[in-house]
Amino acid sequence: MSAIAPARPSQGKARDLATRKHAPRANRRRVRAVALGALGILAALIWVFPVYWMVLSAFTPAAYLRATTPQFLPLHATTTNFSRVLEGGDFATALKMSTAITLLTVLAVLVFAFLGALAISRWKFRGRTSFVLAVLFIQMLPAEGLFIAQYKMLSSVHLLDSVIGVTVLYTAAVIPFTIWMLRGFVAGVPAELEEAAMVDGLSRTQAFLRITFPLLAPGLVASGVYAFLQAWNEFTVALVALPSQSSQTLPLWLRNFLSASANRGVDWGQVMAASTLIAIPVIIFFLFVQGRMTSGLVSGAVKG
Repeated sequence: MSAIAPARPSQGKARDLATRKHAPRANRRRVRAVALGALGILAALIWVFPVYWMVLSAFTPAAYLRATTPQFLPLHATTTNFSRVLEGGDFATALKMSTAITLLTVLAVLVFAFLGALAISRWKFRGRTSFVLAVLFIQMLPAEGLFIAQYKMLSSVHLLDSVIGVTVLYTAAVIPFTIWMLRGFVAGVPAELEEAAMVDGLSRTQAFLRITFPLLAPGLVASGVYAFLQAWNEFTVALVALPSQSSQTLPLWLRNFLSASANRGVDWGQVMAASTLIAIPVIIFFLFVQGRMTSGLVSGAVKG
């Protein structure tokens, strides 16, 4: 067996030159990555600070909130603010109202928006272009310009101060954008997948439910999150459609709570506690669905 010839000096010099040439580039990449990471952490801290301050103020007694020196740590935490907010009983009623309206809105939006997006993405029919333009036009209409018509419409059919009446208005407001959002997801799924499944013996309905529908799960979840946030946080339409004090959603309840507090001096601890209670269901909902945002990207692409 012949011995391995040692590397020539010229080859070693070439490697050293190449290493020296690429070292500054690698250092610049490392510095850029560290700088971008630090910038991202700073942006995250700036974004999360108002939420942290809201929760911290909710657990801080009023005497410390009025102090000239702010406290950034929960050194005197108490649940008194939450207890006083929940004592009146109106919060539970508003929570039930908001929950019912939001869940019905999300369900109605997903059903009708999905069917609309499927129609304009997969089939060509007379009036398709007009329908798409109508969706875009409706989305551009200001909500304030429809208040009088909406109030008269609900009043004529006796749906003021009702869950169904507000749900209809919320659904009509959210559907246009949701159709446009889902249209992109539907168009991104090749129709050839269904055709291949039908060649394997599935019917069109089976191919759609087993192949296409799982791939559209991320779009449905994203649309559901959008509809949930719009319905949960909406204020102006609810102010028009729910004129009675006995029927109010959580944003309306918070407005009334703040107004009542202002008459005796605003207790910001209780206001922040109320705001925290309103934000908790949104956080729970997002934690529940965020893991499913990408769950349907590849599932269902293979028959089985």
